Amino acid sequence: MNLSRNGGVARLTPAAVLVAATLSLAGAHGPAEWIQRGAYRNAAGELCCGERDCFELSGEDISITEPGYFVKCIRETVRFSEALPSPDGNYWRCQWGGSRKCFFAPPPSI
Repeated sequence: MNLSRNGGVARLTPAAVLVAATLSLAGAHGPAEWIQRGAYRNAAGELCCGERDCFELSGEDISITEPGYFVKCIRETVRFSEALPSPDGNYWRCQWGGSRKCFFAPPPSI
């Protein structure tokens, strides 16, 4: 990275700031990156995941009820027909502006 010195204080040049920002965005998605890479979409055709939109839920956060998956921490029921199969076998909820865009659930056991 290019640093300029001004009175003994190191400052990043605009090019260095741009490179640092690009690198941080590229790796910032973390464990949910597979959702973004897979370009998963909900029933309305919207992409499930942008940067920092998805989070994993533990099995303890979910109850399976007659109509679907009940997400305890946000008191939301996701109908079975609205859930997407989770390739990694975990529960995931993707949201934008607080509203659910996608919900991934492990495939049912045989």
